[in-house]
Amino acid sequence: MADSGVYVYAIVRAKQPAPAGAGGVGSPPLPLRVLTQGPLAAVVSDVPPKLRARRRDLLAHQELLLRLTESGPVLPMRFGMVAPDEATVHEQLAAAEGRHLTALERLAGRVEVNVKALAPPDALAGLVREDRNIQQLREAARRHPGYEANLRLGEAVVTALSRRAAEAGRRAVLELTPLAHAVAAGPEVSGCVLNTSFLVDRAAGDRFRAVAREFAALRRDHVELRVAGPLPCYSFVAPEGPLVRAGA
Repeated sequence: MADSGVYVYAIVRAKQPAPAGAGGVGSPPLPLRVLTQGPLAAVVSDVPPKLRARRRDLLAHQELLLRLTESGPVLPMRFGMVAPDEATVHEQLAAAEGRHLTALERLAGRVEVNVKALAPPDALAGLVREDRNIQQLREAARRHPGYEANLRLGEAVVTALSRRAAEAGRRAVLELTPLAHAVAAGPEVSGCVLNTSFLVDRAAGDRFRAVAREFAALRRDHVELRVAGPLPCYSFVAPEGPLVRAGA
């Protein structure tokens, strides 16, 4: 038996159908339904028993959102967003109709591309060649080996690698920004010095990724860029309003 409530995947324009053959979260995947309210609709399902952020369900949620974007703009919900009942979903759609329609218009034909910057794993040799301070600390550690000397050298290397990667990442953002309609800084990610999302025309996605790859290739000693997309436009929509995460 499903938990109480309504699991909400996305807000779309009215009459935009759920993808043929698609299912929701749960095992087996729960059937989808579309709740229409005026010019808007919400793609929903029941809430599966003991909903958790399992890999299977996370992938099912994202795959559905990506398939929805193939037939129109989508305001994606984060995984696990639940309304107490269908009436609440209808009320939310009605209350925020103008804002949702404006957001859908802005996202039409566009996707999110995420770029993360981190220090490349094989950048030490280039750093030693370029950084006079690292050269001096390395020489000092050779002349007077010991814990303190190695610690100072290690800390200086980590700091310098991160600084170089961050500087290159910021330059990447400056170069990629003209190719996007909007840019959003993301939360800190362990091991990354920069996490940024771009709102890009779907048709321009290949060019955007090619420019990012070219930038990274020319600066491979300074930064590694990880480019992910197309993604649902999570970074360019407003919070989910009265919906709450399951278990909250």
